[in-house]
Amino acid sequence: MKKIYITRKLPEETLEDARSEYEVEMWDEEEVPVPREILLEKAKTADALLTMLTDRIDEELLNNAPNLKVVSNLAVGYDNIDIQACRKRDIAVANTPSVLTEATADLTFGLLMATGRRLVEASNYVREGLWKSWSPMQMTGMDIYGKTIGIFGMGRIGEAVARRACGFSMKVLYHNRKPKASAADIGATLVSKEELLREADYVVMLTPYTKETHHFIAMKEFQQMKKTAIFINVSRGLTVNESDMYTALKDGEIWAAGLDVFEKEPIGQDHPLLTLPNVTVLPHIGSASIATRTRMCEVALMSIMEVLEGRRPLYEV
Repeated sequence: MKKIYITRKLPEETLEDARSEYEVEMWDEEEVPVPREILLEKAKTADALLTMLTDRIDEELLNNAPNLKVVSNLAVGYDNIDIQACRKRDIAVANTPSVLTEATADLTFGLLMATGRRLVEASNYVREGLWKSWSPMQMTGMDIYGKTIGIFGMGRIGEAVARRACGFSMKVLYHNRKPKASAADIGATLVSKEELLREADYVVMLTPYTKETHHFIAMKEFQQMKKTAIFINVSRGLTVNESDMYTALKDGEIWAAGLDVFEKEPIGQDHPLLTLPNVTVLPHIGSASIATRTRMCEVALMSIMEVLEGRRPLYEV
C-alpha cells in the first residue's frame, strides 16, 4: 500500500478518502512543526508528502526519498521546496492556490482597516482601563474611504483586494511584471514601483517570495512613501527588510504597518517591531477561515491521490 506522510495535524474528516486507499501517517501536533530528523526519516519510505511552509524539501531529503512521487504544499507559496530538484527527479509539486483567495483578501483588507483606524490599539486601550473620557482627537486614525491603495502583486489575491477597495471608492494602483487585463476591468491602474510608492496611502504587499522580491521593500522604498502612508504585508516576511521597516516606523518615515508575515516565524516576543504602538501584528492567518483551511486540506490531499493514481495533480506548480 502506498504511503502518505502529513507533516502537521489535519482535521480527521478531511482524511477519510485518503485513509480508505492509502497508508496515511501524520505528525500529531497542531502548533509544533515536525522535527527535521523525523521528516527525513518518514520521507525515506513515503510515496507522497503533504507539507507546510515550515518544512524544507531540499536535496538532502530528496536524495533519501526513493519512492517519493509528489509533494503537496498546504499553501499558495512553495519557496520551502526546491522545485528544480523535484523536477530533476520527476517528483510532482502541488499547491493550493485558488481556494484561499477570498479568505486571504478578506484578511488583507481587514488588516488594512485595523491598522488605519488603530482598532487593536483602541481595543487594548479599553481593556487596560485607559479610557477615562471622550476627547476630540482620541485614538484618531487614517481614513480609508476615497484614499489610494497601491498593490504590489496583482495575482488572484491582489485582484480580490482591489475589488474590496473599489467598494470603499479607493483609487487602485498596482505594480506587476506585466499588465493584467482583468485588473483594468475593475479600474486598477498599472504604474511603476516609484509611482506606486509615491502616490499610495496604503501600500499592500502581495507578491510571491522569489530572488527578485527578496527585500523588495527597504529603506529606499520607505523613504519614497508618504509620511502618512500605511504599509501592509500579507505576502512573505522576506519581501521586506524588517530592520529598515522598524527604523522607518520609529523615525516617522511612514505612519504605521500591518503585518501578517515576518522574516522569521514565529516572531520573537523580544522583536523590536513589537515595541512600536503603530504596528499591528497577526500570526500568519491570511487564509485562516474554517471553511478555507478545510478546503485547502482536501485539495492538497486530492492532488496527492491524483498523482498516486498516475494523473497530474489538481494544482501543479
